[in-house]
Amino acid sequence: MRKLLFSLLFFVASGMAFGQGTSQDSAWIRGNYYKMERSIPMRDGVKLFTTFYIPKDTTERHPILLTRTPYSCAPYGEDKWKNFFTGYLRYYLREGYIMVTQDVRGRWMSEGQFVDVRPFNKDKKTDKEVDEASDTYDAIDWMVKHIPFNNGKVGVFGISYPGFYSTMAAASAHPALAAVSPQAPVTDWFMGDDFHHNGAFFQMDGWAFYSSFGKPRPQPTTIAPSNFNFNSKDNYQWYLQTGALQHIMQLTGDSIAFWKDLYQHPNRDAWWQARNARVALYDIKPAMLVVGGLFDAEDCFGAWNVYKALKAQSPATNSHLVMGPWYHGQWASLDGTHLGNVQFGSNTSFWYENNIEIPFFNYFLKGKGADPRLAAATIFFTGENTWKQFSQWPPADEKDQPIYLQAGGGLAWVKPSAGSSADEYISDPAHPVPYTEDVHFDRTREYMTDDQRFASRRPDVLTYQTPVLTEDLTLGGPVTADLKVSLSGEDADFVVKLIDVFPDDFTYGNEAPAGRRETPKTVPMGGYQMLVRGEVMRGRFRESFEKPVAFRPGKIETVRFSIPDIAHTFKKGHRLMVQVQSSWFPLVDRNPQKFVNIYTCGDGDFQKESIHVFHDSEHPSQLILPVIK
Repeated sequence: MRKLLFSLLFFVASGMAFGQGTSQDSAWIRGNYYKMERSIPMRDGVKLFTTFYIPKDTTERHPILLTRTPYSCAPYGEDKWKNFFTGYLRYYLREGYIMVTQDVRGRWMSEGQFVDVRPFNKDKKTDKEVDEASDTYDAIDWMVKHIPFNNGKVGVFGISYPGFYSTMAAASAHPALAAVSPQAPVTDWFMGDDFHHNGAFFQMDGWAFYSSFGKPRPQPTTIAPSNFNFNSKDNYQWYLQTGALQHIMQLTGDSIAFWKDLYQHPNRDAWWQARNARVALYDIKPAMLVVGGLFDAEDCFGAWNVYKALKAQSPATNSHLVMGPWYHGQWASLDGTHLGNVQFGSNTSFWYENNIEIPFFNYFLKGKGADPRLAAATIFFTGENTWKQFSQWPPADEKDQPIYLQAGGGLAWVKPSAGSSADEYISDPAHPVPYTEDVHFDRTREYMTDDQRFASRRPDVLTYQTPVLTEDLTLGGPVTADLKVSLSGEDADFVVKLIDVFPDDFTYGNEAPAGRRETPKTVPMGGYQMLVRGEVMRGRFRESFEKPVAFRPGKIETVRFSIPDIAHTFKKGHRLMVQVQSSWFPLVDRNPQKFVNIYTCGDGDFQKESIHVFHDSEHPSQLILPVIK
């Protein structure tokens, strides 16, 4: 508690002198560091461009902290410096780290051919067989042998795609690699990260990213690819008018290799399975700090599942999980006090940086401080706005408990007793349910906690809620949706949303949350329907992600799927709500609701469909919730 109080007081003091501190940091860093650029040879002869910021101090040896990235280690030129000065990374320079960034194979100034989420090869037989683990091994080996005054200890960290390269680094098994932190790591692009969730295609994120990132780069370059010009400020309108996915493919033809590959693999076949980063997570040697955000719109799946794979596949590894109330990368920002309208009561990012990440690397790379002895899982619970530590995740006292959809829009812990009961809605691909009520083009990060009242008012969204809670309800762990449904067609998506309904008189107070530099205005939140977690399932994959199966019209079937873990307390006086719908547009592409190849079908294949969701004694639709007593 004293350490937390000190950190918060330090933040207030540093915030008051932020401009002055930034200038001082800039002058100090340039006075105490120098920059070096090198092209490091890999075992097959390909050279990877790497930048180093190295302490001038030669009175001691320094640890190396490496990030491998496809996003560039710019600025290029030893006289041009990265801006460390406005974020928390400047603290690592104050600690005397050698800070290293490397362009991965085939990107920017590195030689070779780029391969997206390059598959891990555990049985390399020749120097020509390379992967990201071997490239990391070779880079580390060169650095510890050639960088002056290094102490022989290396750490690797990175957020998002660099998080994937961090996971692969952990599998490199280089003896100098002591600590790794995959943060929001890209892990499985078919099951849960970025481009697919349970087989449903996240077209908006995919196309916005690959329309520029995926453009070919024949030779090393410092010039960024141009962005695609959408000529629209309304993503709902643009994607609806563009139509079936085949029309998006026509915008680039065959020029974007991964986009073409993605279309050619609509199911979770061997090609996708080889690109699941978890296959590398066996017998991992370095200490692991897996970090992610509860409200990460891009890679919420990755952090939870990398940690679970480590515990299952590499139980001897010193592995830790930290999940805060963050959007993608917010833990590395200056402000972790809120997301959208939802307040967290303190600067959670600052607390994490100073109490978790920096002490973790300091201990394992510098031998500084006492063993941090992090809990297996350090998790922030929204709703009550409290950090909690657990010896395992899900927590030992978590109990799976079903809650059932009821007739009349109810939600209860008791199984429905009616002999026959169902709700019906019409899913129309020509009028899909939007993922947010706002009009904009770029996908927002705030949608993860947005008010869902706009969706509750649509006839193609089913809404179920509990009575007002008479005591707090804390959920921690994965959620399972188990729906009993029938369709008039052959296929459908199912979106399930878990929502915290605030009391009608709820208002955040005038007090500034700890660590916040300004006092926020009073925010009326009465009746707010906060999205806690939403997830989609492409119905054709209900039996197998490898071999999709059509629905038989009129037949009652089960659609059961996993929803990423949550950590949230529904406070006394609130309600728990569940929404069920069959589109989430344009976040997720439209299901034509015919059993056709969605990536190649035409506009004429899209059709309306009647969907029944059952809630009777023989066909009880339910969510299985991770209740913590």
